[in-house]
Amino acid sequence: MLEPKSILFYIFAAILIMAALRVITARNPVHAALFLVLSFFTAAAIWMLLHAEFLAILLVLVYVGAVMVLFLFVVMMLDLDLDHLRKGFKQYMPVASLVGAVIVAEMAIVLIRGFIGTTQPIRNMDPEVAANNTKALGILLYTEYLFSFEVAGIILLVAIISSVALTLRRRKDTKTQDIPDQIRTRKEDRVRMVTSMNADSSANKES
Repeated sequence: MLEPKSILFYIFAAILIMAALRVITARNPVHAALFLVLSFFTAAAIWMLLHAEFLAILLVLVYVGAVMVLFLFVVMMLDLDLDHLRKGFKQYMPVASLVGAVIVAEMAIVLIRGFIGTTQPIRNMDPEVAANNTKALGILLYTEYLFSFEVAGIILLVAIISSVALTLRRRKDTKTQDIPDQIRTRKEDRVRMVTSMNADSSANKES
């Protein structure tokens, strides 16, 4: 007889798998984004069942509350050419299948080696740390996984700088200000003095 917690886990796992499949099979990008939001919520519910409240709240606030809402608005505002996006899908299917199989095999090896067949935790933690998963996560990040955490931060910083650099490219169809050029301007380059004699001669010619 399964416990209520196990029943909820299998229900949420089934919903998560269904939503993940619909993300990659939905023809409408808005529907795919909505299914991705559903998968995030379901993963957060599974983390709540595993007593990882901090990760669950973080997933909802960061990914659902910020990233996915922004992504959904961008997808809704853009006029995407779906036929152009699907072009060459069958051509890249063998390579994509190979990469997907390698990823699944790697994850299976990690899960089998790290979790299956073990009933005890990998490492026992102090009771005051184990009672608060936020504190436990912080201690692990800033002690054992400090180097990996810093590398991930550097990669994210490079991604932010790259995205800003890509958006600052000059386009030929837009006019932009050159602030240093405006600061270096002289009055001789911008002002032309006209004498009264030249003004009178130009007036006579016009008359």
